[in-house]
Amino acid sequence: MSVFSPSTPTDAREPVVVARGLTKRFGTFTAVDRLDLTIGKGEVVGFIGPNGAGKSTAIRMFCALLAPSAGIATVAGFDVAREPESVRAHIGYMSQKFSLYDDLTCRENLRFFAGIYRVPRALLDERLRFAIAMAGIEGREDALVKTLAGGWRQRLALGCAILHRPPVLFLDEPTSGVEPQARRRFWDLIHRLAGDGVTVLVSTHYMDEAEYCNRIALIDAGRLITVGSPSELRGEQLGGQLFELGCAALSEAVTVLRATPAVLDAAIFGDKLHVLVADQPGDAAASAASAASVAASLPARLAQAGIDAPAPVPIRPGLEDVFVQLVTRENRRVEAGRARGATA
Repeated sequence: MSVFSPSTPTDAREPVVVARGLTKRFGTFTAVDRLDLTIGKGEVVGFIGPNGAGKSTAIRMFCALLAPSAGIATVAGFDVAREPESVRAHIGYMSQKFSLYDDLTCRENLRFFAGIYRVPRALLDERLRFAIAMAGIEGREDALVKTLAGGWRQRLALGCAILHRPPVLFLDEPTSGVEPQARRRFWDLIHRLAGDGVTVLVSTHYMDEAEYCNRIALIDAGRLITVGSPSELRGEQLGGQLFELGCAALSEAVTVLRATPAVLDAAIFGDKLHVLVADQPGDAAASAASAASVAASLPARLAQAGIDAPAPVPIRPGLEDVFVQLVTRENRRVEAGRARGATA
């Protein structure tokens, strides 16, 4: 884990979701590996990672839908293993495939989920109005769900998940397959809820959505790699200077650059390449000058392979650059540990 960022809120928020050594194994496969994480009241934390990283498994343990293999987790003060019913009574949960009923109207779906959550009859009308207003589906209450676009369906699903006014929300890739404007509006709803003190853990593989979170928890292969705010993560030391380079033969250029001494990595970003050049010994100014010298030599290196390219320009790392490098660094660390164990 990165030294700059503990896995706890950076302010004095009351802890609401806590995991210590949380682990889930399926046979010999470890889906979540010793997760340590604390989320404070009213905080929006993003679980970021590729498919199969362990995000959904961790969320299902927090929701008391999967029993941990080891470690502990508490949600709203309740132990997920010993008090699962109490945990489920205090959370809202949207799975990747939230089950709305297409042949029912929005209002009928809300009433159905109100029954599941045992919303008292005396509070039903007030809770329906609350969910409809919070989800922003006024005027569509009597529309059949099957007539709704993806963004509206997700907003209705969120309304169903908050009918009982839970203090904690777990959202598992809630905007997958939703167009960008609808995703932005959905995040506005999340922040409105957080502003009312609701604690939110949301998983996503959209890098741009990480910017909307108070903190980001990067997870890969079941391991928590780092936790921090977007600005903290962008300031993470990558061990090199990042440059952007444009050329026509991107895939071929990546192969050449990755074989170049002092180049730590090269990756395609749209119609450009991002090239990470290793820091050199010395002070910051000397290291930057050395990296710039290496970068300036790259067009000639590519020309030897028949690839024309302009001079690279230095750029500030984005979150995706940081994520890729942190995951690569962690994987190398794990592989090195395995190699040492094999030769011991």
